[in-house]
Amino acid sequence: MKFSQFAAGLGRIEETTSRLMIVKLVADLLRGASPGERAAATHLLQAQLRPPYEGVQIGLGEKLLAKTLVVAYAAREKAVQRRFRALGDLGRVAESFASSHPHVSVSVRHVYDALLELAHTAGVGSTGRKMSRLADLLRAVGPVEAKTLVRIAQGRLRLGLGDQTILEAAALAALGDRRKKSVLEQAYNVRCDLASVVELAFAKGERALARIGPQIGIPVRPALAQRLPSARAILQRLGEAQVEPKYDGFRLQVHRDGRRVFVFSRRLENVSQMFPDLVKATCRQLKTRRAIIEGEAIAHNPETGEFLPFQVTMTRKRKTLIAETSARYPLRLFAFDLLYAGRRNYIPVPQRERTRRLREILAGGPDSTVTVTETVRVKAERKLQDYFDDMIARGLEGVVAKRLDAPYRAGARGFDWVKLKRASQSKLSDTVDLVLVGYMRGRGKRSSLGIGSLLAACYDPNHDRFRTVAKIGSGLTDVAWKELRVRLDGDATQTKPARVDSSIDADVWVEPRYVVEVLADEITRSPFHTCGKRGDNAGYALRFPRLVHGIRSDKSATDATTEREILDMYKQQWPNHAMTELRKR
Repeated sequence: MKFSQFAAGLGRIEETTSRLMIVKLVADLLRGASPGERAAATHLLQAQLRPPYEGVQIGLGEKLLAKTLVVAYAAREKAVQRRFRALGDLGRVAESFASSHPHVSVSVRHVYDALLELAHTAGVGSTGRKMSRLADLLRAVGPVEAKTLVRIAQGRLRLGLGDQTILEAAALAALGDRRKKSVLEQAYNVRCDLASVVELAFAKGERALARIGPQIGIPVRPALAQRLPSARAILQRLGEAQVEPKYDGFRLQVHRDGRRVFVFSRRLENVSQMFPDLVKATCRQLKTRRAIIEGEAIAHNPETGEFLPFQVTMTRKRKTLIAETSARYPLRLFAFDLLYAGRRNYIPVPQRERTRRLREILAGGPDSTVTVTETVRVKAERKLQDYFDDMIARGLEGVVAKRLDAPYRAGARGFDWVKLKRASQSKLSDTVDLVLVGYMRGRGKRSSLGIGSLLAACYDPNHDRFRTVAKIGSGLTDVAWKELRVRLDGDATQTKPARVDSSIDADVWVEPRYVVEVLADEITRSPFHTCGKRGDNAGYALRFPRLVHGIRSDKSATDATTEREILDMYKQQWPNHAMTELRKR
């Protein structure tokens, strides 16, 4: 496939508002790619060069890309900046400077390989060499291709293409039915390399996708817990359950292959270098040389054994001063699941057996760096409530109850795992994770901060959209508000992002990338927000929302609380009224 065809296809997607048509256009692009370039095309559709866990990035920020356009088109720097201010998109700036006369015909594979080589450029003077090579590539292509190249270099195509849309398109193109997305999604959840999954779908079809199991060195998408409001509701749903503490740390997946150990965050990033203490402990404590385990890491005071607050734990996630921070805030990893051991895939194995086998292969006591989390079997409401109260007294978030016969459901949020967290005095007794999609400029006293309130959204995975549910104006210090505004401005867009569904106009739109933790008094009906809105019916909104934590760097936008969860929480708040309403809908 010629890169000009690929870029033209993206242009048609950009002009389309119908999601079904977008799926069809993406499917056409995947069909049009040859077997040898389909993986490359899939990566480029994600605006990336390799899966996130490999950490391959071009490494040219906005300012350097603007300077690259100066070099590529022999333009004046002021002219580039002027057009950027007018257009708000460096891709469109490149398109405006690029000449429309005939250019060299290059393939998708050629462009992908050139960008990958550029990303791997390292050493003294590497930034200059990257800019020079990208400038050469820009001069070789036409206006539409130049726009696409720059957007890929930024990691942002501005087309509203999430992984869910690409999976649906691949199901249509490779399996003949977009409704078979679940087949690809299940494979992708277990083997988080979308390009290889798409390639396999085209080459070998459904049966090969169904056989995909975990592979050491490639992260598995984490299973997620649903929420219920009480011990009684949990046991009514699960029956006898395995109950574990819920720690306020960050979730890690640890892979061991002999002496090699990989540590992945819940965002599928390879963070092994950040946690040398966990790497050493894994080699020392795991009795099997090949395994994948999952757990929650939390910082502690080694003198008192006291767990430290989440904000302190997050200071361990850093790229500098690692040894010093490790000594100051040692981590403990509470392993709670086993996905692979020896040569066996444990994902389809019942929870009770996975837990038993995890205890067999992990040496060390409760004070070890890596330890199996404590568990209790519960079938009486009083016992579950007492255990929950004990965890709260110990300063933890609450508990997670797990169905004893359930497999590990990678990437799924279901009632095999149910969390019960500490309540506040508000009717909404749990926090929610929302995605920031824009902000309003402040007035009066807030004008000096440059930001008055945040527009936040939940995630709708069925349509791969972010639907607004709150305007947040409290919870941070003045300094923190200013710092947040600077960070959001780095991802600001002139127009509403394609994946955002909002009837509220933000003063500044932001790419849906950053997740924050929010507490509110309750969930109410709202004519202004799009969460749960269908036709002329009102949507749903958080009442008196405030930030509990700033940006959660351990979570991606698609890890946010879903629209379905918001509706379920509303039902739990007002069960009789909500059931009547939802039946009408």
